[in-house]
Amino acid sequence: MPAAHTLLSRLLPCVLWLSLLLITGCATKLPEINREAIASEAIPASPKTMLSYVVANSTPDPALSGFRLMPLGLFSLDTRVQLARRAEVSLDVQYYHFANDETGRWLLRALRDAANRGVRVRLLVDDFYTGGDDDLFLSFAAHKNVEVRVFNPFCCARDSGQATRFLASVGDWGRVNHRMHNKLFIADGIAAVIGGRNVANEYYLRGENDNFIDLDALVVGRMVEPLAALFDRYWNSDPVYPYSAVAHSAMDKQALLAYFERVTGPENTPPPPPLPPNDILGYGPIADDLQDGRLGLIWGEGYVFADHPDKPFDGSVGGELLETSVTYNVVEAMKLAKTEVVASSPYFVPGPRGMELLRALRARNVHLSVLTNSLGSTDEPVVHLGYSRYREEMLRLGVELYELSGARVKKNKRPFHFGSSLGRLHAKLVVIDKRMSFIGSMNLDPRSATINTELGAVIDSPQLAKELLRVIDLDRLQSAYRVRLRANGQGLEWIGTGVDDDEEVLDHEPDASLWLRIKTWLLSPLVPEELL
Repeated sequence: MPAAHTLLSRLLPCVLWLSLLLITGCATKLPEINREAIASEAIPASPKTMLSYVVANSTPDPALSGFRLMPLGLFSLDTRVQLARRAEVSLDVQYYHFANDETGRWLLRALRDAANRGVRVRLLVDDFYTGGDDDLFLSFAAHKNVEVRVFNPFCCARDSGQATRFLASVGDWGRVNHRMHNKLFIADGIAAVIGGRNVANEYYLRGENDNFIDLDALVVGRMVEPLAALFDRYWNSDPVYPYSAVAHSAMDKQALLAYFERVTGPENTPPPPPLPPNDILGYGPIADDLQDGRLGLIWGEGYVFADHPDKPFDGSVGGELLETSVTYNVVEAMKLAKTEVVASSPYFVPGPRGMELLRALRARNVHLSVLTNSLGSTDEPVVHLGYSRYREEMLRLGVELYELSGARVKKNKRPFHFGSSLGRLHAKLVVIDKRMSFIGSMNLDPRSATINTELGAVIDSPQLAKELLRVIDLDRLQSAYRVRLRANGQGLEWIGTGVDDDEEVLDHEPDASLWLRIKTWLLSPLVPEELL
């Protein structure tokens, strides 16, 4: 499954790390780009657009930002599409993974339709998941008013999967190991979507085998302008290249346009399923609010930040946190906690630095609670190894640990269901003292800290924090096991609710087969923690 990183993206670097001791390769040079000639900037929000009118009509104070949480994937996808359909000036879109599936092509079609209306569309994607999809992105870029760029491209084997591309770049390992993990969608410079979701079926309850429990937020108000500036910083940065400068198609422009029309048309790209009347927070479809001319939002103050595009190349893997990094800013916010920190992170590897933070917070009697994936629900077993090394110590410190169970996700009482698919946690959230909240793309792991770039926001709003805690609580109570030490203090137990709401106690990793447990144990010596 393509989550923040697949098992391949985590394990292959570890294998290559060992292989590089024996193998040498030649780095292939990327094309020279006249960046001044291709530079562009965000178009300032105009008060004359429909979206600007709705936002102005909804805003109580221009110094504030408005937020609507979107825990249900179908609503989150629809919000992006509705913003694209109503955009009149610009759409700036930035994602780590933009899949060539029904969801990806559906959103691309909406972006193309906007471009045909005269809207300027800028799409920036990381190159990790583009293998074999050059024709799709080049066909999108062939349209008027559309430009597509790629972050830190692989030089060769572009039609191949990640394994082949990494191996073909073995001499360029120090560069291609770093990826852009940001997620951002901005319409008309006035409304944005931030959070954890990429653009692929499994993030919007459309995956056949896996689906992700995640969360995004619609953002309007004061915070949107700095988000646009952050997009520009990436768009015009040195690691970013025009897609056409690194990829080529055998089709000419007219053939590319016809190809796009065919693959994004109804025969190959069916629409998403109908939306339910409302989500678990009581919000209805955003189209209803836009039609009424007023958005239902929670208002508060906050600030946004993103790693510098050159962060991975300026720092060192496993090195000191850069003060401009997202991880540094989130850690600094957590240090200010007075009563409690509640976190949700699909990949949670505290490492020595994180353990120092946890000890310091517990020494001040700050209550700590973390929700992460169980071994059975994670798509990254090697990352779970990094996490499991610290479990017993965290529990002895008094940290509450909850691990999501795919089996419990299927049985829970949510008004929307995962059916036969496996539910996996993907939401990256932190709530501090029931007031300050972090929403973004950053995992609590070494890769987010020093290898990849991330984006997020810290928001001061007790009402928003209350809604986030409600979402996390639903996941903890209905879909997760609580981990505790055994009565003798040695080993772990997993506590959940049984069929008749009685307490269920497991003495082994939930939902994890014996082979999975053995396999992860065998991999343990091969995994450098700083690469997780």
